[in-house]
Amino acid sequence: MKTVVTGGAGFIGSNLCTRLLAEGHSVLCVDNFITGSHDNIAPLLSHPNFTFLQHDVTIPFEFEAEAIFHLASPASPVGYMEHPIETILVNSQGTYQMLEQARKQNASFLISSTSEIYGDPLIHPQREDYWGNVNPIGPRACYDESKRLGETLTMEYYRQYQTDVRIVRIFNTYGPNSQIEDGRMIPNFITRALKNEPITIYGDGNKTRSITYVSDLVDGLLRAMFKPGTIGEVFNLGSTEEHTVLEYAHMIIRLCNASSTIVFEPSRVDDPERRRPNPTKAQQILGWQRQVSMEDGLRQTIEWFGKRIAHLSTV
Repeated sequence: MKTVVTGGAGFIGSNLCTRLLAEGHSVLCVDNFITGSHDNIAPLLSHPNFTFLQHDVTIPFEFEAEAIFHLASPASPVGYMEHPIETILVNSQGTYQMLEQARKQNASFLISSTSEIYGDPLIHPQREDYWGNVNPIGPRACYDESKRLGETLTMEYYRQYQTDVRIVRIFNTYGPNSQIEDGRMIPNFITRALKNEPITIYGDGNKTRSITYVSDLVDGLLRAMFKPGTIGEVFNLGSTEEHTVLEYAHMIIRLCNASSTIVFEPSRVDDPERRRPNPTKAQQILGWQRQVSMEDGLRQTIEWFGKRIAHLSTV
């Protein structure tokens, strides 16, 4: 099948491209490298079914597709706070451009949304029918609210044009191809621990998160796109195993056999207190289940980061 992955040089996008190629699809990967990395797709460039286009998806361009995975967007606080306008535009104008292509070509469309659309949730765990608790004018709103608008656009194309769409709300995901300076919890903790540097926690460490290994997340994306009965649906994808940020820090220090200390800084503005999905819908409709245990996933991620840090130190 002819597939397009916007944001394909990013963390999740590059893992998705790899999986699509392994399953026999052709892949057009589109990225402008605002937060993506050439290194993430370098191993794919020689594959006969892989094509890369450096392009900003807010600007119209022509391509052929049977399935469009729209993942383009900065996704970490560091990325979207450095590029707030670009983040708003890619999740609004960029989503519109990709939906138009899906409508014209009768292609299937998947938008990667985020658990951030729930804001600092008043309902826990979060279900797809929860509308969220989001600050529309805070420093994170460029991401939270533009993702919410992207969902609105997607559902209007479904209602107005019967476009073949689905929405996936991605919860905290970790694994290979993350950026070293990603700014999110797991990459931050691992890179500091591998260097035996202090690990910074924002707040008292009692905020909770659930984390999903990237191969499990990619499996969920493929199921959401290709399984019957997914048109017009919204799915949470994320682990139900919930731990405090402090627990994650101690676990990573142990797995890295590190001597890192933990330092505490004031909480970040609008940082959610709790975050865990209710993935019942994905389990029932997609048959999706987490396969990689947290400790196994963290060990694989630590190994990848160790190699990555060693490589960067030699260039």
